[in-house]
Amino acid sequence: MVATILEKIDQEQRKDKNIPDFRVGDSVKVHVRIREGEKERIQVFSGTVIARDGKKGNETFTVRRISYGEGVERIFPIYSPNVDKIEIERSGDPRRAKLYYLRGRTGKKTKIKERAAKEASADSNA
Repeated sequence: MVATILEKIDQEQRKDKNIPDFRVGDSVKVHVRIREGEKERIQVFSGTVIARDGKKGNETFTVRRISYGEGVERIFPIYSPNVDKIEIERSGDPRRAKLYYLRGRTGKKTKIKERAAKEASADSNA
């Protein structure tokens, strides 16, 4: 009984979001709503998805980028009202589920092999 009520609440919170099918290794642009006092603006955070965690309504993803020589990571809840939209820039094809090893690398060593165009278009159509 309690589980069904929780599932209904979870479905209601998730139903109005159009989330693209992105994976670990993809380069994404996350449009985040920033509230400053009474003003609200959209800020874009772009980087590589290094992890996805959780299930259903509690799912999060971690995005990493290098900014002024320092690694910056942010964790975003997928179904957060503060995440305006997610755009996929490039589809990566890593061989691991989590890309935490990128934290110790800089420059060209952080490149991830790109997924084949045929496979990437099949994923977006599905």
